[in-house]
Amino acid sequence: MVQDLYILMITAAVVSIVFKLLKQPVVLGYIVAGVLVGPHLFGETLVNADNVKAWGDIGVLFVLFCIGLEFRLKNLISSGKVAAIGSLTIIGGMMLLGYVVGKDAGFDMINALFLAGMLCMSSTTIVMKAIDEAGLSKERFVKGATSILIVEDVVAVVLMVLLSSIAIRHQFEGAELAGKVVDLAITLAAWFICGILVIPTLIRILKKHLNDETLIILALGLCLGMVLTAEEAGFSSALGAFVMGSILAETAESHRIEKLMTPLKNVFAAIFFISVGMLIDPSSLSEYWLSIIYVSLVIIVGMILFGTLGCWWGGQTMRDSMLTSFSFVQIGEFSFIIASLGTSLGVLNPIIYPIIVASSVATTFLTPYIMKAAMPCYTFLYNHASESLRAKIDQREQQMAEAEAKAANPSDDDTNSLADKARHAVRHTFITKHLVNLFIKNMSAHDENKG
Repeated sequence: MVQDLYILMITAAVVSIVFKLLKQPVVLGYIVAGVLVGPHLFGETLVNADNVKAWGDIGVLFVLFCIGLEFRLKNLISSGKVAAIGSLTIIGGMMLLGYVVGKDAGFDMINALFLAGMLCMSSTTIVMKAIDEAGLSKERFVKGATSILIVEDVVAVVLMVLLSSIAIRHQFEGAELAGKVVDLAITLAAWFICGILVIPTLIRILKKHLNDETLIILALGLCLGMVLTAEEAGFSSALGAFVMGSILAETAESHRIEKLMTPLKNVFAAIFFISVGMLIDPSSLSEYWLSIIYVSLVIIVGMILFGTLGCWWGGQTMRDSMLTSFSFVQIGEFSFIIASLGTSLGVLNPIIYPIIVASSVATTFLTPYIMKAAMPCYTFLYNHASESLRAKIDQREQQMAEAEAKAANPSDDDTNSLADKARHAVRHTFITKHLVNLFIKNMSAHDENKG
């Protein structure tokens, strides 16, 4: 076991350094490291595959736990329209497109649904890293893009539960699926209500006793406890990890927990991506290269189309919509997790896994270059748009500019409608109270003089 970890860590470190020098995401480096230590390249595996799979499963839990820690309901509400409409348009459109591609390839319903699930989510990690490396992190579109990614992560967890249920029963029944969704919603509501009532209070009471070591142990204990609870309730372990992360996100120590979890998450997430790479047979990539190109094009074109439409319908400007959609042109960690889920359940066609992983690698590699094409494409669209469409684009830009100016420089009316109105009400009540007291005092003095 120690030898396995040694080989994994050294190989991953060397390959990730090379990928950093090439200015490529380290996730790709981890997948390549998996190919190098896997059984397909040199004819035998250099590590115990069962050990790597077990560590990879733990990595999935930690990744979802940390995604839950980043989930802030108030942040989501602040950009709710673009988050809801944008994410639903992307997920719905890409799932429909993925299902059609799957059926066109001759897959059965379950495999087509799993393929649709793999194609409908962008990678939060890769998108945010690509935006940061492109120097766009301060741009206006980033807030909406982040909110959409958060909703996608939440939907992905629910989607995994539904796909598991469909895969086990090998059939799709609308009424039964609706019942499963209702059960899931009730269970989630109960967990969140109980968790938010109890856990933040517990952490607040114990705060002075929680040093870094104790806090991370408590957080991991709560995470694994919720994982077991989810499994006992018939849901996926990933759902339990995400839920506990979301509950702890509402505590005063959430940022501290997130900071402490990051190194642990990075180590086990790296092992998960290595385990993904170990399943890739390079010879199969050459065999399915046409399918890989086809799926990659479906991802890129679909994400740009549905992302632009969803963000535009959600209230963003055309420029911001296109910047968002051009950054979403890849699939990542949730695609691998769903693929691993299908493999573990024994329902996924073996052809799909290498195609999905290779398509993820290709689209991730192309993401920075496609992002650079967003502004030229926007300029081309604007210059060649009809007069009516151009007028709508200009109007949306003007509305957004006015909203930003209003937020940056609130008017007197806005001030009066908030803090000043509250102060005025208090002041008015204070003055009224004194006037009443003065009136009573004068009446009393008048009665005494009269007596």
